[in-house]
Amino acid sequence: MKKKVLVVDDEHGIRLLLEDVLTNEGYHIITAKTGKEALDELQKHSISLMIIDYKLPIVDGMEVLKKLQTDKMEIPTIVMSGLVEKIADETKDISNVKAILSKPFNIADVIIKVESILA
Repeated sequence: MKKKVLVVDDEHGIRLLLEDVLTNEGYHIITAKTGKEALDELQKHSISLMIIDYKLPIVDGMEVLKKLQTDKMEIPTIVMSGLVEKIADETKDISNVKAILSKPFNIADVIIKVESILA
């Protein structure tokens, strides 16, 4: 059974890139453009890993992470952002956050992080 990865980013190109690369690595990919869409997908599917952008329209990445924590949904998460230092500080108490990816990211780093979290 393929592990499901939810990719959440408001940039179409990033969603498409991650979907292509991770599909080739054998994962089932679900995508969302906003934090609200991400929360909807999390209710519909059993997600093994979420990769989410910090800055999103409607409901931002941090709000999604706080909602998961409040609802006690243990979904390992990689947060993407151009503001790594700020994100590291804001997410230090959120147990779901397993890694932070600096944007722009190296796709090989993404694969390594995903595989290490889902191993």
